[in-house]
Amino acid sequence: MLSQLAAGGVRLGLDRVGSFLGWLGSPQVAFPMVHVAGTNGKGSVCAVVASVLEAQGFRVGITTSPHLQHVNERIVVNRRPIGDDSLNQLLEHVAEEARRWAASQAIDFPEEQPPLTYFEAVTASAFLYFKQCEVDVAVVEVGLGGRLDATRTGLAAVTTVTSVGLDHCEVLGPDLASVASEKAGIFRSGVPAVVGQLPAEATRVVRSQAEAVKAPVQVWGEDFEAHGGPDGLGFRWKDEVLEGLQTQLYGDHQICNVGAALATLRALGEARPGLAVTESAIRTGLERVRHRGRCEWVASDLLLDCAHNVQAAQALADYLAGLPRDRPRTLLFGMSRDKDVRTVVAPLLSQVDRVCTTSCLHPRSMTAGEVAEAMVNLSVPVLPAGPIEESLPLGRQFDGLLVVTGSLFLVGAVRDLLSL
Repeated sequence: MLSQLAAGGVRLGLDRVGSFLGWLGSPQVAFPMVHVAGTNGKGSVCAVVASVLEAQGFRVGITTSPHLQHVNERIVVNRRPIGDDSLNQLLEHVAEEARRWAASQAIDFPEEQPPLTYFEAVTASAFLYFKQCEVDVAVVEVGLGGRLDATRTGLAAVTTVTSVGLDHCEVLGPDLASVASEKAGIFRSGVPAVVGQLPAEATRVVRSQAEAVKAPVQVWGEDFEAHGGPDGLGFRWKDEVLEGLQTQLYGDHQICNVGAALATLRALGEARPGLAVTESAIRTGLERVRHRGRCEWVASDLLLDCAHNVQAAQALADYLAGLPRDRPRTLLFGMSRDKDVRTVVAPLLSQVDRVCTTSCLHPRSMTAGEVAEAMVNLSVPVLPAGPIEESLPLGRQFDGLLVVTGSLFLVGAVRDLLSL
């Protein structure tokens, strides 16, 4: 069923999915929601927020996308992904109710375009599951953009924009101002908004939209900030300062993500005192949080990262630049067809000694040969290494460090091959 829905593509908009959720009894308003948008970092911010809320003792639902290995990862309550039986039952229920709803609306959907998209069906299932589980709060990651994303139907207690960069420009617009405007579309009147470290142009747009809808806004560098140091992370929220925070989220970009997450938690606690968290919960939650596939060391010679756009690739390159250059480095690189290979790989070239191109079974994946062809005349040797089942063992035969990146689907395939 999900495969059929995926074939229908993306259809942004709130009227259709809002009407359907009303048909289901509006499960999306049964709990307060932390709503997180951004070009990069939103998954990490969601992971930190959920981990700290759980450490405080709350029952927390979290829905993120896309999934790394299993669709169950998109619907989680207190670190436990939804079970297969529960997910099957929910999806079947949603599919049947979607047919009944469509008939009641006298909407004639062609066979190739079912009433709901893949994302809408999973989002509706997540909201139903969170209501069934009686979560205290849900942490909800935007799928695409924000203004017209299906997750915007939920009842937000706080909204956050983590970052703004040029990605999905064919949908969100050609420049930072356009993308920022779509992300800030999640802001609501009277609901606190948190703005991460954005380019100045994007910050102006986002702040303006918050003011336009009368959302109290907290901005990186003014109301809060975070920094790294030899003793751990530091965080400032207004007049409050925390130091020596420990986490296993690697890379300087995660400092910004942690800062945005902690500001989100503080804004949530001010708006909903019953959901406030203590300093102890913050420290415990940060120590516990894991985010698979993001600067993830799965062996001493194997690093996985889901960088799929130029901003994420630059963050990975900065992380690699901070590591000792004491062994050769091989980049195992694969991309989806809707991405610009040369733009994304460019920041990484100075940090590796060779590139092996690869592919996975995902239908959007470019072949290893296509990726290599897009990388002609680069400053490092490029070897088309075939599908990931062949290229992973080949890459591990080279001495030194193997870095796998370019696609979330590729990283998921590697974790499958390693039985992780």
